[in-house]
Amino acid sequence: MQAVIIEVALNGGLPKEVNPHVPRTPDEVAQDAIACIDAGAAIIHNHTDDPVIGGSGRHDAQPYLQAWRQILAARPDTLLYPTMGNGGPHVAIEDRYAHIVTLAEAGLLAQGLVDPGSTNFGRLDQQGLPRPDDIVYQNTYRDAVYMVETCRRLDVGMSISIFEPGFLHIILAYHRAGKLPRGSLVKLYFGAGKLLFGLPPTEAALNAYLDMLKGTGLPWLVSAQGGDVVACGLAKLAILRGGHVQVGLEPSGDSRRTNVELVHEVVALARSLGRPIADSRTAAQLLGLRAR
Repeated sequence: MQAVIIEVALNGGLPKEVNPHVPRTPDEVAQDAIACIDAGAAIIHNHTDDPVIGGSGRHDAQPYLQAWRQILAARPDTLLYPTMGNGGPHVAIEDRYAHIVTLAEAGLLAQGLVDPGSTNFGRLDQQGLPRPDDIVYQNTYRDAVYMVETCRRLDVGMSISIFEPGFLHIILAYHRAGKLPRGSLVKLYFGAGKLLFGLPPTEAALNAYLDMLKGTGLPWLVSAQGGDVVACGLAKLAILRGGHVQVGLEPSGDSRRTNVELVHEVVALARSLGRPIADSRTAAQLLGLRAR
């Protein structure tokens, strides 16, 4: 059976006050990423301390450069991609995406981030009621087209975030037209725990996404945002159906475990189900990424 690609989202905005194991500095990110690669991960995603929501929307490339050069010096095949800042009238997509261009031109980037839609990041309060938040991660269709076409121009793969089914429509339109850049990985993000966005992490929800993807041959992975992708059963379903898995302290928000422990858990699950684990070089071949 095809090898399982394990991606680790190392940190997100999770602070050390919640989990002291979360890597925040470039040196910590590098050390944790190398340990995760050695444990069985193939793709590494990380944030820096530049905010995704709020701030200027522009991200400094230097913390990525500092961490990624260490990672690639130790594990040259590692597949890396960053995050980016929120959209809106205060910042142009060209500025929001500038650090991704810098990382690609430095020869360090495996995939550009593609978020083809906007997300209301709703959460429940302690009583189980929606919180009166106004946190919107905004990406217009123009933004999405810019991301796709920039990845094409840079000849890098695409890490495609699917927070809602509508996000997938724009990607499928590119695929039907034969214009989807190579090296694309569709990432199905399910809303778990106290989060109020996305489909729930259930078999029926996964079936809905797989019905949309039917016949495309596009590689895909699952992630339980705000929850445990293994404990909810989503990782097992994905592995049995030929998909891949994202774990990490960013999506889980776990206050106790480490990223390496989360990787080990998926490795053990995949092997118990008869699927081998893809190293970074194998993952690049499976995704059709160009050699760095």
